[in-house]
Amino acid sequence: MRREGPTAEAAAPGERWLAVVMRASFFLLLGASLARFLTRHPGDPHTPWIIVLSAGLALLYVLGPVPPASPAPLRLAWPVAVVVVWMVLVVLAPSFAWCAVPLFFTGLRTLPPRAALALVAVLTAFVVAAQLKLSTGRFDPNLILAPPAVAAIAAAVFVHMQRQADRQRELIDDLIRTRRELAATERREGTLAERQRLSMEIHDTLAQGLSSQQMLLQAADRVWAADPGTAHRHVRTAASIAERNLAEARRFVHDLAPADLADGGTLEQALRALAAREAKESGGLAVRCHVEGTPAVPLPERVASALLRIAQGALANVREHAGATTATLTLTHLDDQVVLDVADDGTGFDASAAAEPAPGARGHGLPAMRARALRLGGTLTVESVPGEGTVLSAAIPLDLSS
Repeated sequence: MRREGPTAEAAAPGERWLAVVMRASFFLLLGASLARFLTRHPGDPHTPWIIVLSAGLALLYVLGPVPPASPAPLRLAWPVAVVVVWMVLVVLAPSFAWCAVPLFFTGLRTLPPRAALALVAVLTAFVVAAQLKLSTGRFDPNLILAPPAVAAIAAAVFVHMQRQADRQRELIDDLIRTRRELAATERREGTLAERQRLSMEIHDTLAQGLSSQQMLLQAADRVWAADPGTAHRHVRTAASIAERNLAEARRFVHDLAPADLADGGTLEQALRALAAREAKESGGLAVRCHVEGTPAVPLPERVASALLRIAQGALANVREHAGATTATLTLTHLDDQVVLDVADDGTGFDASAAAEPAPGARGHGLPAMRARALRLGGTLTVESVPGEGTVLSAAIPLDLSS
């Protein structure tokens, strides 16, 4: 059981209040006992000793207990000195026995449990002896039975309260530790979420742009000598891709919407611009865009951004892996959701195997697209058979109540 002195800085507010009450009560009882002795026994030969011992006892109590961090012998020195001086005073003047009440609590708060209970027993014995010495007339059993009963009740109540306080401190410590662990977990999750966001943005913008630039520069290199005009056109296209990628990189670093959606652009306009750009830059891939239905509510920016990024990732996969000649973007507005389909006539692949990529696999596109859809409560499905093309479908639910 943890013990703290009445003046310990770490004590709880209730403990400090109790220490103040006990201190004030002790000095009040000490002063009253001294005043009673001086008025009842004028000229007693022990008067100088009683005054000196009272002053010494008051000085010891003012100095207070030794800090809990001190060695055990040093911590015991203060309560032993206080009790010894008090016992001498009780022997010389039994009225000083009343000071035992605050000493009970002081001992219980500053000593280990066994030593504190032993001190309470000694103090009680001296109080009983003092009461018997002060009594006159016939024998009163209350003088023997009442002090031990009061001391037992006081000790039991104090020990129970101390244990309750210790349990409360443990609960508070557990709560603080849990909150710190939760804050650390939230920080880690936030870091991982931001890392995932950046990785997806890099894949959907920079990686795709770099891939297109590489293809265009390789094509320019192949025809540089035979057809300088075509080579220059490829280089200019690669430069425009680099410029657009730079703008996109600046925007996703600041978690802004894609450039095609900036300045109030709609998702339909952004998809048509993406289709035209892919058809121009891919060199042979025909990309069409269709919009069906009208939106029941305006698309939130985060939904439009996610669908545009999914379309970019899907077309990048078509360009790099499908060997297709035609790709079609279809945006369908339903009553409670918006659906984006990306279909191609390429070589296709085993969709069941791609659903669970092997550890260390190179592809990041499908997991990134699926993560975007799941983050908005949607789904992403891929239907493909080798040799028969691929259809990717992303469905995002809409909150019609907002």
